[in-house]
Amino acid sequence: MPLTTNSPAPTFALPDTDRKERTLKEFAGKKLILAFYPGAFTPVCQKELCSFRDSLGTFNQFGAQVLGISVDSPFANKAFAAQNDISFPLLSDHTREVSKAYGGVHEDFAGMKGYSASKRAVFVLDNNHVVKYAWISDNPGNEPPYEEVKKALA
Repeated sequence: MPLTTNSPAPTFALPDTDRKERTLKEFAGKKLILAFYPGAFTPVCQKELCSFRDSLGTFNQFGAQVLGISVDSPFANKAFAAQNDISFPLLSDHTREVSKAYGGVHEDFAGMKGYSASKRAVFVLDNNHVVKYAWISDNPGNEPPYEEVKKALA
């Protein structure tokens, strides 16, 4: 069942683009924007993560850290980050467990039987990692409402 506002955020430990384990606890006391995306190198995901990249100055004013999460491998995420000059961590949910705990997954994604991908979802967590904003799309072509994300931080 997807997360809703005022729920405690599920903990996680996921590898980043250098295969270093990153945990929710590592960001204790910090606001977080968790951006789940279906797939690196896809047009909508590229536009979304570049929009978050371009808003980092605003997010920093609110003391917020952005984390991108997908089912892609750390290797694909590393190439995607390099190609798009993304400086915030991209995490690999290769087991799909974290995606399922937060927003869910698309089964048989893009018509590929047996392949699942993270649903496009954004969560804003407060300093205590309680969900203050949740947006989940069943349509992987929809971008998140960026202004709502910024308002949720304020």
